[in-house]
Amino acid sequence: MSPDGRADGRDGSGGGRSRLGRATERAKATGARVRGRGSRAGRLRLNQLEVALVISVQAGVAAALAWWIGHDLLGNPSPIFAPSAAVGTIVAALGQRAHRTVELMLGVGLGIATTDLLISLLGTGFWQTGFVVACAICATLLLFGRGGAAVGQAGGTAVLLATLAPGQEDLEWPRIVEALVGGVVGIVVVALLVPLNPMRILDRDAAPVYQCLAAQLREVSAALTDHDQQRAVRALEALRGMGPDLSRMHEALSGAEEVVRLAPARWLRRQDVERFARASMHLERVIEHSRGVARRSAMALEYGEPIPPELSAGVGRLADAVDLLRREHRAGRATERTRQAAGDAVYQAGRARAQGVDEFGGAVVTQLHTAVSDLLRATGYDPTAANHEVRDQMRRGEEPS
Repeated sequence: MSPDGRADGRDGSGGGRSRLGRATERAKATGARVRGRGSRAGRLRLNQLEVALVISVQAGVAAALAWWIGHDLLGNPSPIFAPSAAVGTIVAALGQRAHRTVELMLGVGLGIATTDLLISLLGTGFWQTGFVVACAICATLLLFGRGGAAVGQAGGTAVLLATLAPGQEDLEWPRIVEALVGGVVGIVVVALLVPLNPMRILDRDAAPVYQCLAAQLREVSAALTDHDQQRAVRALEALRGMGPDLSRMHEALSGAEEVVRLAPARWLRRQDVERFARASMHLERVIEHSRGVARRSAMALEYGEPIPPELSAGVGRLADAVDLLRREHRAGRATERTRQAAGDAVYQAGRARAQGVDEFGGAVVTQLHTAVSDLLRATGYDPTAANHEVRDQMRRGEEPS
């Protein structure tokens, strides 16, 4: 009851309106987050479609050119292998196309050498064909240590020569020439005719990493606010499961580096790709420290430690900084907003320490401190400048207000 005997806002109609207002605000915030995620998912899907279309066009152009060279310039009435090698080069994993061409040539060479030797000793027939193919593949696996284009080419060449050699002469040389033509055509198409935009490659496969990291940091922030230990544990598990996304980002980075190395039309993006590569190295460290933030937060909640609101705010600002880093890198802008958000995260951590935290809460502050230092290095700070900025912001936060 209020001093005048009326029900206070928590129980009366005013309290009902207040609860309704808060519920409306939460619903609006949830709707905004859902719309934002839908918009981001739509942009990512469009980006994936664009990359898929470019690779499809590359494969079609490469196959047509390789067939034309094999048929009209080399005089082969059925140039099967040149288009096959060209398409195999195009659809190889990004970042491995030049390597794929070398593997094609080595596979063909090993297949020819193995088959010629064994057929000269054993003759031809059904069991000789099986034995020759097995030996060609075994030799390639022993030399390369794994599967790949070389193994497929060695096996295919062995089948071809073992089955067609008795009826046709001189298959070996056309096979080598067409494999070389196809591989070179594939690289030329990728480098000169239809080069991918390297930053689109990176944004497509780096987006899930940035989005997951930011989302789980926000989950940890909400867990600290709501004193929900299980929510922090779920965020930790999600952060630990980011391995596949990180692997795809590494492959995309390798592909982008290949594009800016081979394609003159993309040489101007070399600096952007190099900057992204440096940032991704530090981002992985931020992910590792964020796992520490989630783990220590869960333990602080489990043991009922005091959780100042500033601690939750600091984790939330780190999530904002991760989002901003991706946006500013994608747009090619300076990373001032990222640095501001990262500084705010450390400042709030300092405020939390000043308010009073126990053992695990203090460990959260320390992990935030380290994560922000690495995030600042991802924006271009050198280690000394990043550590100096973090110490200054922490000191400001710890000062009495």
